[in-house]
Amino acid sequence: MTTPTPLTHRLRVAHLNPRQPTPFLLQPDSATRQGIAGELGLSSLPKLAFQGEIRAEGGEGWALAGRLTATVVQPCVVTLKPVRTSLDEAVERHYSPHLAAPEGDGIEMPDETQEPLGQFIDLAAVMIEELTLALPDYPRAEGAELAPAAPDEPPTDTRRPFAGLDRLLGGTGDGNEPER
Repeated sequence: MTTPTPLTHRLRVAHLNPRQPTPFLLQPDSATRQGIAGELGLSSLPKLAFQGEIRAEGGEGWALAGRLTATVVQPCVVTLKPVRTSLDEAVERHYSPHLAAPEGDGIEMPDETQEPLGQFIDLAAVMIEELTLALPDYPRAEGAELAPAAPDEPPTDTRRPFAGLDRLLGGTGDGNEPER
């Protein structure tokens, strides 16, 4: 089995026309969608499209406006049955050369739509990131519900939370220490 090549669709910023928008449309083929589904832990990804345009913004920056549409299949968190979800998300990004790339792990940008401008704008990376953010965290099949958790032992006395602690630690519970 061959590993699918990573999806890249990078636009060189120097080649973008600042006087008119640059339209784009990404519709990955079946093998690429299967690879993305595997990376994201999806059962399948029958449909994925990312469409929009990039236009100049404020002299040095660029704005990306688009729409992500997808159909994803994930296992139900309760029953593991397949759950099919349709996604339709608006995507907005603003690229500025005046932003520095964040350093280290876990550093967040103050505005989620702001991105540092490099030599390229990677449309495939934006598409996969937006897809990841749009996925349901806990997909549930219709009618699937979690059973209430049964307590191990019902509490005997709620006013005395440490009532049985000495018995658990080896004492008898009557104040007398066990013989050693």
